[in-house]
Amino acid sequence: MAKKKHEEHENHERWLVSYADFITLLFAFFVVMYSVSAVNEGKFRTVSESIKAALHPIASREASALAFNVGQHRPALISPNLPGTKEVAIRRLRDFVKSMQSMSQFALIHMLERLDGSVVITIPDQVLFNSGEAALKPEALPFLQGLAQAMLELDRQVRVEGHTDNVPIHTAQFPSNWELSATRAVIVVRVLHELYGVPGSHLAALGYADSRPLTANLNPEQRAKNRRVEVIILEDKMTAAPPDGSLNPEGAPESPGEQLPADLLPPVVPIH
Repeated sequence: MAKKKHEEHENHERWLVSYADFITLLFAFFVVMYSVSAVNEGKFRTVSESIKAALHPIASREASALAFNVGQHRPALISPNLPGTKEVAIRRLRDFVKSMQSMSQFALIHMLERLDGSVVITIPDQVLFNSGEAALKPEALPFLQGLAQAMLELDRQVRVEGHTDNVPIHTAQFPSNWELSATRAVIVVRVLHELYGVPGSHLAALGYADSRPLTANLNPEQRAKNRRVEVIILEDKMTAAPPDGSLNPEGAPESPGEQLPADLLPPVVPIH
């Protein structure tokens, strides 16, 4: 009688082989990841020092322990003698004028950079004043504030010139265009100094009436172009005043204590 074949024993633990292989591969994966992510501290320090040296080529001085107060003329804290400061300030002034020109009421303002390094900003009279008046419009104050900040940053002599057309004016306040042009220039100077902190020693006001027209006064358009205030930021810094203080930057005698009528000055409004 033939022997019965023994039934083959089924192995239910074959999954352990696959599991062991999976664990081995997972362990190898983490070993590789750790070896890749491990930082060489010496190389990291070398790279870090190189980056610091590239970004800060000049060692910073130790901060002073003395307390200081920021005055009301914040732009004056910028040193005007650092290399490149003037170019940066001129670029900011150029960008500021362009931004103001995008507004309809300031569209006719013009900025010219001369070959001698001076900057001429031409402001039509209707931007600053009403016809035949010298009281500054309140809406012109933001523009003058921006100019004042540029003047403080540049630390240069500034000449403000008033110009009119050839139409005569005869009023109790302004007997001629000379008084009108000069008073307008003085008002702009006083706003720059008294409201926005431009040093008085940096400023001069001149009135030219209709003696320096840009075009012929043949029609209303030409006359409107000639009625203007020019703010000229000169290339040279202010020279020292005489010891007795008898002359202003233009060499004209000063008359301290003389007050302009209050109705000529604009209302003081906060600029945000």
